[in-house]
Amino acid sequence: MEKRDYYEVLGVEKNASADEIKKAYRKKAIQYHPDKNPGDKEAEEKFKEAAEAYDVLSNPDKRARYDQFGHAGMSGAAGNGGPFGAGFGGAGMSMDDIFSMFGDIFGGHGGFGGGFGYGGGSAQQRRFRGADLRVKVKLNLKDISTGVEKKFKLKKYVPCSHCHGTGAEGSGGTETCPTCKGSGSVIRNQQTILGTMQTRTTCPTCGGEGKVIKNKCKECGGEGIVYGEEVVTVKIPAGVADGMQLSMSGKGNAGKHNGVPGDLLILIEEEPDKELIRDESDLIYNLLLSFPTAALGGAVEIPTVDGKVKVKIEPGTQPGKVLRLRNKGLPNVNGYGTGDLLVNVSIYVPETLSKDEKKSLEEMEKSDNFRPNPTAKESIFKKFKNLFE
Repeated sequence: MEKRDYYEVLGVEKNASADEIKKAYRKKAIQYHPDKNPGDKEAEEKFKEAAEAYDVLSNPDKRARYDQFGHAGMSGAAGNGGPFGAGFGGAGMSMDDIFSMFGDIFGGHGGFGGGFGYGGGSAQQRRFRGADLRVKVKLNLKDISTGVEKKFKLKKYVPCSHCHGTGAEGSGGTETCPTCKGSGSVIRNQQTILGTMQTRTTCPTCGGEGKVIKNKCKECGGEGIVYGEEVVTVKIPAGVADGMQLSMSGKGNAGKHNGVPGDLLILIEEEPDKELIRDESDLIYNLLLSFPTAALGGAVEIPTVDGKVKVKIEPGTQPGKVLRLRNKGLPNVNGYGTGDLLVNVSIYVPETLSKDEKKSLEEMEKSDNFRPNPTAKESIFKKFKNLFE
């Protein structure tokens, strides 16, 4: 089944503000909440759909990628041929993920008392998530044309080798939290306009882990992580563009107490080429011909990302003419073919002339064949105009 547009799911315009998106999600979440629609699978699916839409549109980076690439930019994984690593979109969210987000908006875990029971069920213990890391990689057109592999030596938090990431000294260094009895959360009831809402909040004693450390590791001070370094190999797909951000799941900072590692975000910086200009998947080259070559014809060398190629110039070639070298551009990042190399022809006019050169041109000027006519002028203008359409 084809995914619906996220803006359509929440019922907002594409220029909606963050507050408008949040209000729209609140409305949808209340309307389709499983506690209000027990046993209704359709309502449950719409509840998940709204949560997925909000997860993307409430995040400025995700929203920008969605606006540019649509659903393809959210779900494409590097291993499946797409340009982005896992973790970009909201697809595949569990009900616990959704209720955690729902609770952030409503002030709790999101269950309505006496209903279907999602919110009132047992909670998962919290796992700390490590911070994301961001690196920049500079690429030239050759790298972008073929794709490239880059290695980074990252300074980051890694699991403590002494305690193996637990943060505790020895095997008996932790005990069950006395406040939440190991659940990682505490439950309270709150009266709202919708009735009694049962909310689940993080245990203040253990921070949601369900256990507390009795004897802290002497190497990491009980954090379970230390500052170190790691060499990471990143495969950059062909066709990426300046400003695009890729992601490698789990290659960021390690999470405390064997938590979930963050992601590595790779920001693409494209180095300007000395001869070729990029226009999405197409490349543009401005060719400056001498007047004799344009009039008599000949062969010239044109630079491409793979080296120089020879191109035949027909006699009488006019300035503004565009030569198209098919499939000599860049591959599309989503795999939709390869662009072309567009050669824009200009004619070089000498700034100074010798006496003999000037005399020869004056003789040519007398010939009707060297005088422009309105038809030729109009043709050149149309060719020039087409470059900007």
